[in-house]
Amino acid sequence: MLYRPTVMIVDDVESNRLILELMLRDLFDIVLVNSGREALEYMAKAETKPDLLLLDVVMPVMDGYEVLATMRSIPDLSHISVIFVTAEHDESKGLRFGAADYIVKPFDPDVVRLRVSREIELIRHRKNLEGLVNEKTEELLNTKQNFLDAMAELVERRDYALGNHVVRTRELARIILNNMLQHNVYNDELQRINHNMFLRAMPLHDIGKVSIPDKVLLKPSKYEQHEFELMKTHTTIGASIIKSIMHDKKDDYLTYCHDICRHHHEWWNGKGYPDGLAGTNIPISARIATVADVYDALVSDRIYRKGMSHEMALDIIKEGSGTQFDPEIVRVMMMAKDKLIELY
Repeated sequence: MLYRPTVMIVDDVESNRLILELMLRDLFDIVLVNSGREALEYMAKAETKPDLLLLDVVMPVMDGYEVLATMRSIPDLSHISVIFVTAEHDESKGLRFGAADYIVKPFDPDVVRLRVSREIELIRHRKNLEGLVNEKTEELLNTKQNFLDAMAELVERRDYALGNHVVRTRELARIILNNMLQHNVYNDELQRINHNMFLRAMPLHDIGKVSIPDKVLLKPSKYEQHEFELMKTHTTIGASIIKSIMHDKKDDYLTYCHDICRHHHEWWNGKGYPDGLAGTNIPISARIATVADVYDALVSDRIYRKGMSHEMALDIIKEGSGTQFDPEIVRVMMMAKDKLIELY
């Protein structure tokens, strides 16, 4: 079945709505509404939004300019094309508001059909172009992720004590993130990040360890001070690796990779490394990564010790709340302890 575009006709005069419907119904699916408020309410609830609005300018309560301005402020409606319908001839005002075109009353059937058909065709081309761009963007993202994932796997293979650490920390981060969303913790911050990209970036937190010598990385006993200082550089080295391929500051995936690599050893009280950031100055992606990283390290076997119980690990995390860890993230993590244990 061929897709038929949907045109919404918004006019407070019934005869105008019916005339426009008669001109267009053989080409498009038509939705008729009699006011700007009704149009906005319909679009807010509709699962499938109209492709185009024929929007009367002069209407009571809410005129066409107000309707269009409201649409442009709502993400789900801001992309919908609008053709103003009016008896006036001040086209420049409507175009400044963002209208695609004008249809002037009284209606000329040929002009109406041509202008609406032309705009629908432009919408179709735009959607096709957006689809191609999104496809190429996804291909590029997958290429970058595959390259960086291969490096993360290389680190894990060198440090055989890690054993799927990067996979588990990503799943821990997912559990913590979902619980934060469920309990409205840091809503403003979480609304500003791309959750999917953040989780895709999680496995890269230790990528800088690729540069740490085996004699330090694989040492089965406590580090000497100079060895610890060397080990700490994996944060800045990981961040510099990401920076070297980060050509666009708007690249969400690489931004989260960079922030997590550099800052997952920062402490809530400012006594971490490498930059001594404190509190919410630490990116939220890194604050989540810190808790996930430490928890997995505590419950997992290492070459120098056996993993501890989940109860002991959670007690240590709680003790670090407000010093090493963000207390709100710890609070939410404790609510999800059954899910954490189930993961293992």
